[in-house]
Amino acid sequence: MNGPYQAGTPCWIDLMVPDQQAAIDFYCDLLGWQGEVGPPETGGYAVCSLKGRPVAGIMAAMNPDGSTPDPMPPAVWTTYLATKDVDATLEKIGDAGGKVVMPGMDVMDLGRMAVVSDPQGAVFGLWEAKSFAGAGIVNEPGALIWNELSTTDTDAAGRFYAAALPMTPKASEMEGADGYVEWQVGGRAVGGMMTLEKAPPGTPPHWMAYFSVDDVDSVVAAAVRGGANVLAPPFDMVAGRMSVLADPQGAVFSVIAAKMPD
Repeated sequence: MNGPYQAGTPCWIDLMVPDQQAAIDFYCDLLGWQGEVGPPETGGYAVCSLKGRPVAGIMAAMNPDGSTPDPMPPAVWTTYLATKDVDATLEKIGDAGGKVVMPGMDVMDLGRMAVVSDPQGAVFGLWEAKSFAGAGIVNEPGALIWNELSTTDTDAAGRFYAAALPMTPKASEMEGADGYVEWQVGGRAVGGMMTLEKAPPGTPPHWMAYFSVDDVDSVVAAAVRGGANVLAPPFDMVAGRMSVLADPQGAVFSVIAAKMPD
């Protein structure tokens, strides 16, 4: 990926966990990343890489003053959507019924960020790129391949994201994907949306990160050996073979061996 992502496109993911080093070790072993705890001026934020290009961030959960939060927040992957102007987008998000979780802040010369929640409660980030565009490698084994919103009200969510960002919800035309919605930016599918009907009871609205892998079954077996829990064992579906996992600290993610278009 060269240059900034189009506004509305998932451009970065990061993970906040109690034990940063353990998470770095787990994902590097599982997905072939390289990573280490970052310098103090970045709060130790680790930018993990694949083939020498940034692929995801991992940070330790902490309060703004550097202390350990109590209670500890749940470990979670956050999807960041690209925007040309964080502050203008925050205004639109408020007008459309969303909430600000973390207000806009500059990240050195890298960019400007914020964390928000949509009206149904799904949390996501915003990223206004400056010197750092976001993920430098996607759609390859070990890298991010898809971001998906699961929500209680797809119609309302569609209206919200279309109002706040240049994202257009469109019913998937893929055979066997009845009811699935694609997020489109500039006429290109950049993510998906589905209801929570098939999720375990009590599952809150959320954005899910999918990582591309060559062999789902072997990756799931390796994840289990590394201490992960299997939430959905490997299964075949219209887009390929996939599985849903919770890492050893409870952060949920999916892996998929995607079918290539004919």
